[in-house]
Amino acid sequence: MPYLAGEYGLRNKREIWRIALTLSKIRRAARELLKLDDKDPKRLFEGNALIRRLVRIGVLDESRMRLDYVLALKIEDFLERRLQTQVFKSGLAKSIHHARVLIRQRHIRVGRQVVNVPSFVVRLDSQKHIDFALTSPYGGGRPGRVKRKRAAAAAAKGDEGGDDDDE
Repeated sequence: MPYLAGEYGLRNKREIWRIALTLSKIRRAARELLKLDDKDPKRLFEGNALIRRLVRIGVLDESRMRLDYVLALKIEDFLERRLQTQVFKSGLAKSIHHARVLIRQRHIRVGRQVVNVPSFVVRLDSQKHIDFALTSPYGGGRPGRVKRKRAAAAAAKGDEGGDDDDE
């Protein structure tokens, strides 16, 4: 489990524990539902709701929509759905750590919304809408400090060269 923190670029073990707690609650709910009879209305209704929720966030595939598969989920399945991991996997960042920095510095948006939380869980339908923020220099927004300074220096130099021709 300790290798997860480095592999997924987590800040501390608390991020792993938080996911482990969520996973244990989901698995406990699945275990309780599996104890019930197959035709029990509670098992049918709550089981389908649980599975649908897990499929929507992309932790469970469409082909594995049964409570038995919910028990087989691992922490890695949830870590794969974090915004930080998705930004890295989509190629917007050079490394998993670079992805975290880009997100914290508000360079990443999901849909129209700028998201600056690396642990944001990306749903399957939102996955294709991850991109650079419109205000970000990476996304064609206002250039960064250094680029603006160089552009101003180039403009000033161009003006000086233009003055010499007039005289």
